[in-house]
Amino acid sequence: MSDTLLFARPDAALLALRPAIVGQPPALPTPATVADFQHQVLRPLLKLQHPVLLATVADFSHDYRLPLARPDAELSAALTELLARNARLRATLTGLVVGHFTQAELVFYRPHRSELNRRLLDLAQQRVLSSLAELRRLAAN
Repeated sequence: MSDTLLFARPDAALLALRPAIVGQPPALPTPATVADFQHQVLRPLLKLQHPVLLATVADFSHDYRLPLARPDAELSAALTELLARNARLRATLTGLVVGHFTQAELVFYRPHRSELNRRLLDLAQQRVLSSLAELRRLAAN
């Protein structure tokens, strides 16, 4: 498949949705490395999608009868296990972010998919584990 996609993306609108991250250097037009992509694309998108990310994990926790009322250490271990082993959850979380890529980002993503997915899921796991109280609140509703 060629590097040009067969459809147009509303790139300006997608970029306008992204929140700024304090302390991050200005974004390059196209990230040059996987690390640049992580900081310029993945981190802002995960920040944008944070409420959806937590709601998704809360839903999966409910579906898999993962009790969220446990102590933080036990819950962190259980969530780490869920995020590591549940392929459906991992694919869903990946899709929540990849769906917000611009056309140029999709072109960069495709040959680096494996490494970027690993980084994306690591960042998502960090966000979930640092928001246990919010996750419990979402699951209670």
